[in-house]
Amino acid sequence: MSKNLPRDLVAGQANVRDHAVTPTIVDRSFELPKGFYMATVGLYLGFLAVMAIGVPSGGLILPMVLFAVSIIAGFALPVVWSRLAPEETQKKPKSWGALKLHGIMTHTGRVAAKDAAVQVLILPVLVFCWGIVAVTIVGSVAG
Repeated sequence: MSKNLPRDLVAGQANVRDHAVTPTIVDRSFELPKGFYMATVGLYLGFLAVMAIGVPSGGLILPMVLFAVSIIAGFALPVVWSRLAPEETQKKPKSWGALKLHGIMTHTGRVAAKDAAVQVLILPVLVFCWGIVAVTIVGSVAG
């Protein structure tokens, strides 16, 4: 339950300051090498290409174009966002060598480069393979 406290009571007991004690540092870097993002976009667009080539249909042109635009926008927007108002404390994305040397900190602890690669690329690889399997099944059924 909330209680209305008079301003003078709060001012007498609270530690009121004119400015923040520590400045807010905004890090818009995701710390992963650019190659991970390019591979992810490539695999998702590869899935669309496999589906478009394997299941050609005039009715799928518009959905495929919309999916491709959504994928590109979904990865281009964070790139633009990470470059907005860069501060001197702004980190650059890690290089592959730096990732191999230091790994990356996650919520559950430090992760080695190969484990980070698996975590980032497992879904795009599975989606791409799913497209290949689906086209193979359609091709074998259609004869």
